Amino acid sequence: MLGARLPLALNGGGLAVPDVGRIAVFHPTEGADLGALDQGRVHIIQPSKPLYDAFDVVGYDCGVMCQDRYVASIVCLPRAKAEAYALIAQAAAVTDGPVIVDGQKTDGADAVLKALRKRGDVSGPINKAHGKLYWMNTAPDLADWAAGPALTEGGFWTAPGVFSADGVDVASAMLAEALPQKLGKTVVDLGAGWGFLSAHILTRDAVDAVHLVEANHMALECAKRNVTDPRARYHWADATTWAAQDRVDAVVMNPPFHTGRAADPALGRAFIAAAARMLAPSGSLWMVANRHLPYEDSLSDHFVKIVDLGGDARFKLVHALRPKKKRS
Repeated sequence: MLGARLPLALNGGGLAVPDVGRIAVFHPTEGADLGALDQGRVHIIQPSKPLYDAFDVVGYDCGVMCQDRYVASIVCLPRAKAEAYALIAQAAAVTDGPVIVDGQKTDGADAVLKALRKRGDVSGPINKAHGKLYWMNTAPDLADWAAGPALTEGGFWTAPGVFSADGVDVASAMLAEALPQKLGKTVVDLGAGWGFLSAHILTRDAVDAVHLVEANHMALECAKRNVTDPRARYHWADATTWAAQDRVDAVVMNPPFHTGRAADPALGRAFIAAAARMLAPSGSLWMVANRHLPYEDSLSDHFVKIVDLGGDARFKLVHALRPKKKRS
């Protein structure tokens, strides 16, 4: 918990942040307490649209990338190791003062601390709330840790931290194989990631438009490289609240089911509800999900007909037809 550790570091823990100048906070988690900092000096760098909006609505200056230089930076460790190293390298490159790293032990805080100590002097750590905060007053050149979008062996662009960064997700590939040739003219790829399903959908000449809706800004940037068909439309948005301009013929999705490290079936249910809202009366949802996830009641609440398309021991494929909803 950043809010538990940062005040201890600043008040007697040995961390000194310059009194003037901007402070970058990379990828703060939901509910992160930044009260130890002057809000007017903080620049939140957050690629997740829901989290971006959460900080923006309470008055923080938010962006998806660095702007100029900073007198201090805080890196909130993500789960993916390669992404964590890349964020620290990015912070080191744009910061003239301390580069601060904060994370839970389950996010690899100990391993990152060990790696940083091999590169230079590290102060701290502050140990509290099952995590660590530590800092480098003068960060070394960490350019070898930097990472961005890159081509996989399969020929797709991905990046550290995006879903299925190493290649095509097995469940998405299964769904792609199950999709019919006729999907309708307007299709939404809800939670599009780096664009695998959309690329598959756009092999159909009868499709007029595919809307790629993705909350992770970097994933969407990768999708723009992977899906160059002029029929593609890109939306950096929260898939659970995004609304199509007009009703659509089909929604295709492999919804996420984690909030942080915890399984959260409510997220998938919110995707199902969102799909029902945007579909035309005769529209249909094509979905893949982990077999153990309890989505059946939600599907029945929102659709007239549910067809089990099979799958395997790990994943279930579902075709849901005719959304139930009141027309506004």
